[in-house]
Amino acid sequence: MAEGKAAHGWAARDASGHLSPFNFSRRVPRDGDVTIKVLFCGLCHTDLHVIKNEWGNAMYPLVPGHEIVGVVTGVGPGVTKFKAGDTVGVGYFVDSCRSCESCGKGYESYCPQLVQTSNGVDLLDGATTQGGFSDVLVVSQHYVVRVPESLPPDGAAPLLCAGITVFSPMVQYGLNAPRKHLGVVGLGGLGHLGVKFGKAFGMTVTVISTSPSKREEALDRLGADAFLVSSDPEQMKAAASTMDGIIDTVSAEHPVAALLELLKPMGQMVVVGLPAKPLEVPAFSLVGGGKRVAGSGGGGIGECQAMLDFAAEHRIAADVEVVGMDYVNTAIQRLERNDVRYRFVVDVAGSKLGGAA
Repeated sequence: MAEGKAAHGWAARDASGHLSPFNFSRRVPRDGDVTIKVLFCGLCHTDLHVIKNEWGNAMYPLVPGHEIVGVVTGVGPGVTKFKAGDTVGVGYFVDSCRSCESCGKGYESYCPQLVQTSNGVDLLDGATTQGGFSDVLVVSQHYVVRVPESLPPDGAAPLLCAGITVFSPMVQYGLNAPRKHLGVVGLGGLGHLGVKFGKAFGMTVTVISTSPSKREEALDRLGADAFLVSSDPEQMKAAASTMDGIIDTVSAEHPVAALLELLKPMGQMVVVGLPAKPLEVPAFSLVGGGKRVAGSGGGGIGECQAMLDFAAEHRIAADVEVVGMDYVNTAIQRLERNDVRYRFVVDVAGSKLGGAA
């Protein structure tokens, strides 16, 4: 049996979530496969949950990372979309069934056989997928997107997950119309991009946060129009029924009823964060104003390409702190404390990855 390309990365071995050097092999390229040298990879809250087995599905050893920007180094037979030297991106999934209704409509992220970039199961050989905290990837061209030259590769990496996670529902639910009022709950990795996209769409944007210390950052640097402290009853009451839509990016437990009060009648709230405990949504909060709550799980490949093109046109990139792989365990600890503005990105190509298998 042919050996795949040797790969060097950092992996978690158990629920401590501690990463250390790990050598493994990528699959032998198939028809339509693209081989990619990884340049940068973002560190997402999902990575944190998975490496610590907080969702109970971790398959160790586990190489995390699904916000990947790299350069094509090789193309297999049948590849028509890319050539060596292209700057490309890979998000949080690398395969799907390609035959279900969701795949047919371009909503691959809702495919029941979705294969995640990290900690997924390959549909053909059953192997565990390993993510972007490694020097090389082998991916079908159907799940690779082109990164516009005008985007900085480090700042573009988080767009592949955080960016599409807020962009897709804004477009799908009409929360991208100029002059509409958008509330963005949480000013983290997702939230700060929600603000940037909202302003680029020409919307009025209010940041809703529990942290008054983020007011200056939201208003002066990110360009939000208003800042609302969600723990202040007077501020929340004054803002009642003023917003057309809300993007809720918070992954910690938090009350929802007060947020629904901010919506105009027939307003739409979209949940994109993943709190561990169920959200409490009082029926009267919905029925009283004809309000709607929806969820959104990222976006399809076509949506992701459209997002990157829009980001390039409007000069939108994530605010990042670039670190070496040898700093990644410290970055994980800081991410747990929300001590980053607003996304850690690992300089994979600039890091020494070799070590124990």
